[in-house]
Amino acid sequence: MAPRKNNEKKVITYAGLQKLEEELHDLKVNQRHDIAEKIKEAREHGDLSENAEYDAAKDEQRDIEARIEELEEILKNVVVVDEDDISSDKVSVGSVVKVVNEANKQEYSYTIVGSTEANFLQNKISNESPLGHELMGCKVGEKVVVKAPAGELTYTIVEISK
Repeated sequence: MAPRKNNEKKVITYAGLQKLEEELHDLKVNQRHDIAEKIKEAREHGDLSENAEYDAAKDEQRDIEARIEELEEILKNVVVVDEDDISSDKVSVGSVVKVVNEANKQEYSYTIVGSTEANFLQNKISNESPLGHELMGCKVGEKVVVKAPAGELTYTIVEISK
């Protein structure tokens, strides 16, 4: 299935842009070559109608081509955040924000990124996520309330950095 065409511009950090460009380069240069070799080897085994290696390689090739198309579409529609535009006065894409959960008094640190870079396991939250959206434009000392399935969560911003 081809990715949906979406001409909406997505915000991305320079680091995120580099990561996407590196992945695209790897797919086009290395993985395309590797899969072509796998297909060639599988063809040499004879009858393609009952060749599981050939079928698996063709499936992998289709996945690689779909990811290449997806990355090219993403890269056509990104706006890179200029490092100089990242303020430590208020939260913006690229900011590192320390917040305290008012319910349990635990401190969390998140980097606000565009949706294509979001990775909760790396504490990178999207500016479009419920918490990221509420934090955007706020300053140190401000409280934000986020609606979650468990109810409303209140956070206080304690630090903003680049």
